[in-house]
Amino acid sequence: MKPWDSLQDIRTEMVVQLEKQGFNVEASHHEVASAGQCEIDFKFGELVSTADQCVLFKYIIRNVAAQHGKLCTFMPKPYHTDNGSGMHTHVSLHKKDGTNLFTGDKYAGLSDLALNFIGGLMTHAKTICAFANPTINSYKRLVPGFEAPINMAYSGRNRSAAIRIPISHPKGRRLEFRTPDPSCNPYLSFSAILMAGLDGIQKKISPGEPLDKDIYSLSEQELSSIIKAPGSLEEALQALEKDHEFLTKGDVFTHDLIDTWISRKKGEIDIWRKQVTPLEFQMYYDC
Repeated sequence: MKPWDSLQDIRTEMVVQLEKQGFNVEASHHEVASAGQCEIDFKFGELVSTADQCVLFKYIIRNVAAQHGKLCTFMPKPYHTDNGSGMHTHVSLHKKDGTNLFTGDKYAGLSDLALNFIGGLMTHAKTICAFANPTINSYKRLVPGFEAPINMAYSGRNRSAAIRIPISHPKGRRLEFRTPDPSCNPYLSFSAILMAGLDGIQKKISPGEPLDKDIYSLSEQELSSIIKAPGSLEEALQALEKDHEFLTKGDVFTHDLIDTWISRKKGEIDIWRKQVTPLEFQMYYDC
């Protein structure tokens, strides 16, 4: 509410324009970070149509911001001292008749199939990040201390886990993968998430026990057993080079696409390595 939330009117206009273009907006509010960080959520849909909506979403948001004399960024970590911006991705599988295959009698109301899907996500997490977190800046968000989802654990109560199980009606049972960020190509990111989950289902990969403890209070020994998100784009690309066969099943991803992606992203890393930044002058000019 105004005067504390000065962006309420702009967000409302964004929601109005989104709904005119067919979006079913479910929530709109200021987020926890400063400098005008906001969140607008829209209702789920099928993979390709939702990816289409992600592209249109950015276009509409940027244009409404410009009409109000503002700039909008979907950069994962625009300020190093504040929380970054994620693109929490909700996932569920349904039969053609609408039956939710993630609903069951296991942990948090999930089915065995859903747990195996989570197992696949955790197993291939580093590879997924090559598409879901595809920029150098992405990994300035995925650092400890900012509620960033770097721990590849699942929980119905722990918001610091990368995979959260929201409280929901059985028909809406789903998982929330919190690691992806809005710099991603949604078509590639969503496809990588799906393929990892399907691999988990096919191989019946167990995700282990849920992590319902406070992650920030765990000992170093306990933390060492938890799979972590990559610490850099380079590490994510290395994972993609080693672990990508699950992506090529059914020719969903081709080897040519994967090789081209790795080559282009390594090029970005090389450009960054050669740049001298103002921070380097601040730290090292008088060395």
